[in-house]
Amino acid sequence: MIKVLKTFITFILFTLPVVIYAQGDLLITPRRVVFEGNTRSIDLNLANTGRDTAVYAISLVQIRMTDEGAFETITEPEPGQKFADQNIRFFPRQVTLGPGESQVVKVQLYRQNQLATGEYRSHFYFRAVENKKPLGTEQPLSDPNAISVMLKPVFGITIPVIIRVGDIKASVTISDLSFSMVNDTVPNISMLFTRNGDASIYGNLTFYHVSSSGTETKIGVANGVAVYTPNKSRRFKLNLSRIPGVDYTKGMLKVVFTSSTDIKPEKYAEAETPLGK
Repeated sequence: MIKVLKTFITFILFTLPVVIYAQGDLLITPRRVVFEGNTRSIDLNLANTGRDTAVYAISLVQIRMTDEGAFETITEPEPGQKFADQNIRFFPRQVTLGPGESQVVKVQLYRQNQLATGEYRSHFYFRAVENKKPLGTEQPLSDPNAISVMLKPVFGITIPVIIRVGDIKASVTISDLSFSMVNDTVPNISMLFTRNGDASIYGNLTFYHVSSSGTETKIGVANGVAVYTPNKSRRFKLNLSRIPGVDYTKGMLKVVFTSSTDIKPEKYAEAETPLGK
């Protein structure tokens, strides 16, 4: 009888929906590391919110974004893409956090004067290290001829580290707004981002239903949405909320894309599409 084959599962999250980002029992802030202007050092704050001691190995990886917003690990840059890892130092490279403990990871930029104008990006990868038990402490199988299987999830989180050199800028437009009812019950909106310039752009999306009388009702939010270089476009979909009084057969849908700051966020783009066409 086969009960288990020892398996490890890695969950890697690339989109960061909140300022303090958590996966498993690890909290990380800030959600992006960006070196620009005179910034040469940034602190990453890690905190263990779980009940057990956790160990995390920290490394730098290279990631590309697809036109559909998915992420893929790569080893060679795409045309127009520049990696940041050769100009980033960080320490420590492994942290052990007891329950409720926190630790700072120091991130430093160096050899910036050797970089040409442009944007450079890599991603920090925080991988949970398996807490191995001493030999002989595993619970024996009731059937000595059986093969034991345990699924042990190994969590991983990635956050971008970006270097911006020189006067680089970016802008974005939203087009191809399309509304549909998934399975006739779930309101869904899709759109196309088109990025211009030589820098990545990221921020928060807010969706509104505008009634025929002009009343606006918030029906959805998506935080931490990005279009990374060298991509010029990205498609995006989101299920909207069903709110009493909102008629998705009439009126208009509006989407507003703003910077991810709570203090006077900058509006990047806005678009509308009529309903009931």
